[in-house]
Amino acid sequence: MSISFEVKRTVHVSQQKVFASLIDLDSAERWMQGLVRIERLDEGSIQEGSQWKETRKMFGTEATEHFEVVELNQPNKIVLRCDGTKGTTGKGEFVFTYILTSVDEITEVTLNGEIKGLTGMARLFGKMMAGTFKKACAKDLDALIKYLEK
Repeated sequence: MSISFEVKRTVHVSQQKVFASLIDLDSAERWMQGLVRIERLDEGSIQEGSQWKETRKMFGTEATEHFEVVELNQPNKIVLRCDGTKGTTGKGEFVFTYILTSVDEITEVTLNGEIKGLTGMARLFGKMMAGTFKKACAKDLDALIKYLEK
C-alpha cells in the first residue's frame, strides 16, 4: 500500500519554461530551499534514466537521496523516482510525478507524490510524514514559481 499526496500551483510562464526549469539541475541551487549540492551520476542532458544524488539540509542535518528520471514527456510530464534504500532515508520508494498543463502562458503544475515500500513502524511514520513531504514539495514549487516569475 502506498501513501499519496498532491500539490497544485499556477505560474505565469510558459509550460516549456516550467518543464525546462524542473529538469535543469544546475539552476536548482537558485531556487531549491535547503539544497547543499547535486551530484550527477551520469553525463549529458537530463533524459529518462538520468540519475543524481541530491543533498539537502533538513531539520538541521544533511540528508542525501538518490534520484532517477523515470519518464520525460516534454513539455507535459516528468516522473522522478527516489530510491530510499540508496540514501539517508534507508527504505522506501518515493515517486514524484509532475503534470504540466498550459493556457496562454499560464501553466498549472500538479505534483503527485507517492511513498511506497514502507512496512511496520516505517509505514506508520510514513503516514505521519506525508503531510511534511507535501509541505516541503509545496515550498519547492512556490520557490520555483518565484524564481520563474522574476
